[in-house]
Amino acid sequence: MRRLSAHERALWARVAASVKPLPGKRAPEVPAVAVPATPTPAKAAPKPAPARPAAKAPPPAKPKPHPLGAPLDGTWDRQISRGRLSPDRVIDLHGHTVVDAHATLSSAILANDGTRVILVVTGKGRPDRPARIRAELMHWLERPDLRAHVASLRAAHPRHGGGGAFYVILRRAK
Repeated sequence: MRRLSAHERALWARVAASVKPLPGKRAPEVPAVAVPATPTPAKAAPKPAPARPAAKAPPPAKPKPHPLGAPLDGTWDRQISRGRLSPDRVIDLHGHTVVDAHATLSSAILANDGTRVILVVTGKGRPDRPARIRAELMHWLERPDLRAHVASLRAAHPRHGGGGAFYVILRRAK
């Protein structure tokens, strides 16, 4: 705890003398101290050098919303996580060539027959031979002709194929 300077002690004595004690209490005695004519200024800390203005950082880029990972109603996510989502159509692309698989998927999405959920089974692939159709699926769905019809893409529940299958959720037909 620091000690009061002579100037601070003198100021405190004046404040204490101006206070009226509570009824039934006696005011404590404060030693009288002469107030110096000019207070001794405390040593001022050296002023720091003016900081150069920092270069303005560019505003953080807003993450571009992914059209296929668009948020769905909570009901959709609960149904998917519990395995209760029943697809309206199932497309198994095992054994298809890449060109044939793309044509099959495109025709199913563009059919506009009231289908809302398509289960697309692509297969997981093997460590020595990755699933080519699975890798291309996202690119196909991002193409402008299909993107307008697709609301979201979600990984399938294990009972529908797990990591080797996807739910393609289509927008409502207008």
